[in-house]
Amino acid sequence: MLKMKPNVQKLMNEQINKEYFSAYLYLSMSEWLMQNGWIGAAHWMNIQYHEELAHAEGFVSYMQMRGVPIVFEGIDKPKAEWDSLLQVFEEALAHEEMISDSIQKIVEAARTAGDRAAELFLDWYILEQIEEETAADNNVLLIKRADGDMRVLVAVDNEMANRVNEPIVIPHID
Repeated sequence: MLKMKPNVQKLMNEQINKEYFSAYLYLSMSEWLMQNGWIGAAHWMNIQYHEELAHAEGFVSYMQMRGVPIVFEGIDKPKAEWDSLLQVFEEALAHEEMISDSIQKIVEAARTAGDRAAELFLDWYILEQIEEETAADNNVLLIKRADGDMRVLVAVDNEMANRVNEPIVIPHID
C-alpha cells in the first residue's frame, strides 16, 4: 500500500477537525439565524452543516482506505452570536477562504511528498471550495445590495429557503 508521509498525514488529520468544526460553526449560525427570524438563511446554513459533515467523512474514508491512523481532536466551541445577517455571511465567507487555504497547503505538501494519490483525492475538494466560496460571496453580495431594505432582505431570505439539500458525492476508490 502506498504510504502517506507523516506531514501529509498530520495535515489531513487537522483538516478532518477543521471540517467537523465547520459543520459545528454552520449549525451554530443556523441556530442564530432561526432565533432571529431568518428562516430561509437558517435553512441555507443547515444545508452547509450537512455538507461539512460529508466533507469530513470524505477525509476519514480516504485515510482509512490508505491505512492511515486518524486522530480525532476536540472540536472548538463555535461562535454563537452575531450582530446581523450580513455579519453571519461575511464570517461564513472568511471561514470558507480559510478552509480553501488549508486544503491548498495539504495539496502542496502532498505534491512535495510525491503523493499523487493524495493530490488526486484533494482535486475534488479544491473544486468544491470554489463552489463554497462563490456561494458565500454571492450571499454577501445580495445582502449588501439590499442596503438594509427589509423588504429586499426578506426576499433574499425567502430565496435562501429554496436551496435544495443535494447529496454530496466525494470520489473514492472501492
